[in-house]
Amino acid sequence: MRTMKLGTSSLEVPVLSVGCMRLTSLNERDAEQYIQHALELGANFFDHADIYDSGKCEELFAKAIHMNDDVREKVILQSKCGIRKGMFDFSKEHILHSVDNILSRLQTDYLDVLLLHRPDTLVEPEEVAEAFDLLEKSGKVRHFGVSNQNPMQIQLLQKYVKQPIVANQLQLSITNSNMISNGFNVNMENDAAVNRDGSVLDFCRLHDITIQPWSPFQYGFFEGVFLGNEKFPELNQKIDEIANKYEVSNITIAVAWLLRHPANMQPVIGTMNRERLNDCVKATGINLTREEWYSIYRAAGNVLP
Repeated sequence: MRTMKLGTSSLEVPVLSVGCMRLTSLNERDAEQYIQHALELGANFFDHADIYDSGKCEELFAKAIHMNDDVREKVILQSKCGIRKGMFDFSKEHILHSVDNILSRLQTDYLDVLLLHRPDTLVEPEEVAEAFDLLEKSGKVRHFGVSNQNPMQIQLLQKYVKQPIVANQLQLSITNSNMISNGFNVNMENDAAVNRDGSVLDFCRLHDITIQPWSPFQYGFFEGVFLGNEKFPELNQKIDEIANKYEVSNITIAVAWLLRHPANMQPVIGTMNRERLNDCVKATGINLTREEWYSIYRAAGNVLP
């Protein structure tokens, strides 16, 4: 597994993150086998959130990996907080309380990375700064990031927070690629020119913030996967053509498309299937040509100006 630096930190991480949102779809024995398989592949970066099955995913992970001090040294743990029922909450009290609960469920003393889960419009960044300082000073969290935030939201936070924002988790796939498309269509009068995210892709590259694409196989907002989907015949034909050339699966090519981008992204892989995880990891050894990358982009229905 290739590795990379996470943002501006010194933390060396795999170029793929293992997403644990669906971990409780497995029983404890299968979860243990899946996690051990991931570790054997070098995929030791695990992404959690306190809302994933109301914390049960974190609890199952700790049981399945048989968490202890020796095990903890071999894994990199990231979790997220800030989503509550019917609201978002970045208050100091909620962040601190959430982290304590996350650590308890994961049976660990610290998180390598904590992300604020989606933006909270009622955020008081001074409170976030106080919470981050306390978490860093206590050793409970080593690095900090956000998810689904635009450049201005990050800059507002960074005005008060002294710790660097090392990651921004954003929805991105071949079929959900507006953050790429609007860069092609600057000053154009078409739908693709609509800048929906404040040029977050360029912003993260400028500030060395690692983009963590989530749902790399989904189209729409959890409407389904595009691979093998009859709604995307041209795209699947092109992906299959390139997959045959490299003698890999379509899954591998879909991940390789993200990894080919020079933004140095870290896709979050949510599959709980070991064979599919194998296919994802194979993508780290493939470097699509410029022609292949663009042909996939166009086959998804994107038009170059």
